Amino acid sequence: MKRLVLACGLSASIVAGHSAAETFDHSSIQFTVPEIGTGVGLIDQQKERMIGEKVYREVQRQLPVIENPWMEDQLFSVFSHILSQTQLQQPIGLVIVNDPQINAFAVPGGLFALNLGLLNSARNMDEVAGVMAHEIAHVTQRHYSRSQEAFKGQGLLALAGILVGALVASQADGDAGAAVMMGSQAALMDQQLSYSRNQEREADRIGMQYMYASGYNPQSMADFFEVMHRSTSRLSFLPDFWFTHPLTTERMSEARLRANQLPKVKTKLADPTFDVIKWYSKVLSRQTTEQQLKLLAGQNNFAAQLALCAYYLQQGDEENAQQALEQAKKHNQIHPLLVLFQTDIYLGKNQLNLALNSVRSAATIMPENRALNYKYAEVLIRMKQTDQAKMLVQRFLNANPRDLSAWRLMLTATNAEPASDHKAVNVLRYRAEVEYWSGNEETAIKSLLHAQRISKGNQSLSATISKRLKQMQQERQYEI
Repeated sequence: MKRLVLACGLSASIVAGHSAAETFDHSSIQFTVPEIGTGVGLIDQQKERMIGEKVYREVQRQLPVIENPWMEDQLFSVFSHILSQTQLQQPIGLVIVNDPQINAFAVPGGLFALNLGLLNSARNMDEVAGVMAHEIAHVTQRHYSRSQEAFKGQGLLALAGILVGALVASQADGDAGAAVMMGSQAALMDQQLSYSRNQEREADRIGMQYMYASGYNPQSMADFFEVMHRSTSRLSFLPDFWFTHPLTTERMSEARLRANQLPKVKTKLADPTFDVIKWYSKVLSRQTTEQQLKLLAGQNNFAAQLALCAYYLQQGDEENAQQALEQAKKHNQIHPLLVLFQTDIYLGKNQLNLALNSVRSAATIMPENRALNYKYAEVLIRMKQTDQAKMLVQRFLNANPRDLSAWRLMLTATNAEPASDHKAVNVLRYRAEVEYWSGNEETAIKSLLHAQRISKGNQSLSATISKRLKQMQQERQYEI
């Protein structure tokens, strides 16, 4: 057994934020979390990461993923903070799926995905954190691996294929979705992805401990179960959250009892940060209307005013977007979305100097902010300052080579460069990375093979391409 010791002030650094001294001294509490060793039919961490990356690419290829660095980083910081309470390795990433249904999943290797419908239905960040913590607990307790007997020798890589196939089926309509799931895949889903009641109880219990350790209110997990229970009339086809995570009245009651046993953590009744995330999510998923946003914005609601600006930008209406943004600016808040939306308005009007002045200072002051720096790079590319743009983006790629948004910017920047000896090779290299992390592995390999052929005169560049090509070809062999 291992002890999860809760240190003082853990909650001070998280996005949703709770006071470090709220109600109870976290340092006095210890939790017992089962130690799941490597001898329980588990695969090693390298294979887990391979599975996570494979699912990441397949999700990118087959599902309507939202690429939004600001939203991704807001949610990823919460996910990473909860994950830091575990013994798991560094996470692969977080994927946001543009689907109105409540759904989320985590897979071995540290990948977490959630639908925008989850954000739209949650009432605070603690409820979102509860879903994340529950899913992380399934992974830390190796529920995928511990059910390996049900795989009948197929191994955990088969899980990746079943998971992605089922997710795609959930996107289908009516008979099409049913047809996908009628065959053997449906039976495999029933055996392999439906957690047992004991596993669900374990994930609830340990997930609540992770929540508490991260400064979130464990009661919010029980609260969100009730939200989910009331949403059953809006279920999508398999494998929505309920199908793989059976939600019974008994389990809901047990979750509430467990939460009551933990020291109290206050949930903010008003959370401006989450309000912005939620209303922006509703715009991105087209789950709100102009009338609804205007009504709320007219009540001087900052989140709604930002969302209304985003709504007009989505429509290509820069004039109305600017008007909504001016109302939001009157709150005198320092918020990255104010900068990002203002820059987008200027870019939409092709006012490049104004766009540069809008984003440069904020990106320079916050060099760790991915959304601001990617927007800065976008402006620089439009202004043909491609070398500086690529330097900005490369810093983030060094930290996360799976960053699809970054690879798209590198490709766009290289395409905008003047003709040179290496331009064609680099365009192919960056295109290959975009294709690869978008799930188009075969096309990516073809692009790199072409780059390899035309880079023969540059030994160093050719060696770099050959090394990456070999890596892609090896990973391509893992079919799901």
